[in-house]
Amino acid sequence: MTIRRLFAALPLFPLTLLLGASAPGPDANTAPSPAAPSDAQVLAQSVSALGTDAGPVGARALVEKVEAEQRAQAASPDAGDSASVAQAPDSGTAGEAVAATPSEDSRPVDARALAEALASKDAAALEPGMVPPMPVPSREKAPPFGKLQGLPRAQDLVARAKLEGNKLVVKGGKNTPDQVLTIDPGLQASLTKIMQNYQVPYGAAVVLEPSTGRVLAMAEHSEAKPELRGLPIRAVYPAASIFKIVTGSALLEAGVSADTEACFHGGKRRLNERQLEDTERDGACYSLALAMGKSANVIFAKMTSKHLTADALKRMAARLRFNREIPFAQPLDVSLAYIPEDGFALANTGAGFGDVYLSPLHGALLASVAANEGRWVDPVLVEPEPYMPLPEPEPVLTPTAAHELTRMLEETVTHGTARGVFRERGFQVKDAVGKTGTLADREPFRDYSWFVGFAPKDNPRVAVAALIVNDPKWRIRGSYLGREALRLALERIPAPVELTAPAGAAGKH
Repeated sequence: MTIRRLFAALPLFPLTLLLGASAPGPDANTAPSPAAPSDAQVLAQSVSALGTDAGPVGARALVEKVEAEQRAQAASPDAGDSASVAQAPDSGTAGEAVAATPSEDSRPVDARALAEALASKDAAALEPGMVPPMPVPSREKAPPFGKLQGLPRAQDLVARAKLEGNKLVVKGGKNTPDQVLTIDPGLQASLTKIMQNYQVPYGAAVVLEPSTGRVLAMAEHSEAKPELRGLPIRAVYPAASIFKIVTGSALLEAGVSADTEACFHGGKRRLNERQLEDTERDGACYSLALAMGKSANVIFAKMTSKHLTADALKRMAARLRFNREIPFAQPLDVSLAYIPEDGFALANTGAGFGDVYLSPLHGALLASVAANEGRWVDPVLVEPEPYMPLPEPEPVLTPTAAHELTRMLEETVTHGTARGVFRERGFQVKDAVGKTGTLADREPFRDYSWFVGFAPKDNPRVAVAALIVNDPKWRIRGSYLGREALRLALERIPAPVELTAPAGAAGKH
């Protein structure tokens, strides 16, 4: 069975959605060959065996064979004459290979995603985004920031826009109209100036109007590479503790209250399996809400281990648009999330140490979900025509869970990791909520510093995400830039006027 035919057989098991398959090849509508039914049966047997008996270990054994075959094809000029896909394994090991001849439009197998799909017992129940659409890089072995590429000018609407009055406008061509951007030029300039003044190596700040998805700022600056563009829409940055928003949402919908407590010891920088157990050494106890505010890794790891399955965390990540394309006027990277199946690795990921990557724009959208009482709103960069209806928001959290999540995010500002920067005299942001995240690469050293949040908490007007990638010596972090994004945006966006009846009208009808 060829690699290509493997993908052709997947619609029989709704796995095309799971593997994030792109548009079908040119022969996708042609009649199947006589061998197709038997190929489908072979795949069905493999899925069944791997999903019930072999489990993830067997799936990875199969994947290793596929990867080895792909490497052999790449290395040998005659490798195009054969390919192999393993049949159902016996007792957790990959079985015999079936030789075949791939066609010219064969696509490389996404080995890691295939492992996840084959290891699932109920493939038909998986939703889009449950499986990464491409291999997820290892944060420790191959951090994707090292391969960061700039956005071509032709695709960079913000860079091409010219100021006309108080609007940024991208001029159209002979047959295309002008595009008026939703960007607030003054806010954009102010945030860019902050990053320039502090000479951040790499920085991005995004401001959204949560209820509409309108992008009010998408600022960026790189002192290290001044010519680099596209930082707000690249998903090459580890999500770090921002992923606790996903874990916290899954815990809330699993029935865990924001007031539920867990006790712990250690785990501030790293986790180990022994810390997942309740022991006499657990000298401190936090509620889930306080654990969010203080970004307590052990609490999130423990609660992930006790209350969540890999399936539950995958579903929540998928609902919040990880491993899925987000419609946008400019190319926007897919935020990838690899959710392991086994206990400690799953707990580690739930605490924010996994192979999960996030773009700043997506970070602001995560904050917007809580601001919108659990509804997802796609981002908008180009002002729509008056006659064009906006897409309906999609409920992804219950309103109750969204309110609890907001209460948890408030702890970050009032008692947690961003308390100091939000209490600075003269720079306070009233009723702000949010989440910080920090993680570092070792060689070369890069410190990723995040803040996502919104304000005011009861009537949200703006949602933000701020990211700074620092060297060992730094001047500002993400929480500072995030606070300034909230503060400056609220100054520029007037609060809604509350209509009240005149005092003299009391009692009149």
